[in-house]
Amino acid sequence: MSPFSEFEVVPAVDVSGGEVVQLVQGERGTEKRYGDPTEAARRWIDAGARTLHLVDLDGAFEGERVNADAFAEIIEAVDVDLQLGGGIRTAADARELLDLGVDRVILGTAAVENPDIVEEISETHPGRVMVSLDAKGEEVVVAGWTESTGLDPAEAAKRYEALGAGAVLFTDVDVEGQLEGVNAELVSRVAGAVEIPVVASGGVASVDDVRTLKEAGAAAVVVGTALYEGAFTLEEAMAAVR
Repeated sequence: MSPFSEFEVVPAVDVSGGEVVQLVQGERGTEKRYGDPTEAARRWIDAGARTLHLVDLDGAFEGERVNADAFAEIIEAVDVDLQLGGGIRTAADARELLDLGVDRVILGTAAVENPDIVEEISETHPGRVMVSLDAKGEEVVVAGWTESTGLDPAEAAKRYEALGAGAVLFTDVDVEGQLEGVNAELVSRVAGAVEIPVVASGGVASVDDVRTLKEAGAAAVVVGTALYEGAFTLEEAMAAVR
């Protein structure tokens, strides 16, 4: 079954130093901590999550996987779809995770720096690469959102679809982690450019934002801070888009 055959609300389990954290605009030093990753994963599944979004934040900054043990424990403990990113830089890394039981690997910097890696992984694991496109001021940025690439996110999404990506994770950095709402127009443009699912992330502050992103054409929405801070419950968000 292809992922996101129905619209999903996907809780984020971002891990740094072995704990669940949420950053503001992806900046180190802004994190709030929310305890044990496996406990968080179980809590979201008990609340009805069908997919979890796992990110090795230290890995994303260091350029190699850092919290592998925490994720191995989650993979062992749960039985829902898992998408994992952060520090995956080689096709071998990606294949190892897919063979371990991750359903989709999320490639950001690696895919932008070397688009062929998407094709390479897709040869052995078709449709299981999710390319992460982070946009700031409507341009794709990399390296922890510090470097602009000059790429248009909708054009980039098309390019990765052609290389075999099974989904796109689209993050609007300008609104990320601030609980101030979403940019539906940009999401709509990216989702309209491709046939594969586009999963929106960043800025979700309310159930209305979840609804707005669904209407904009997103196949799913990743929610972190708003769920951890209790702005709404996962059940409320799912009920709103049913």
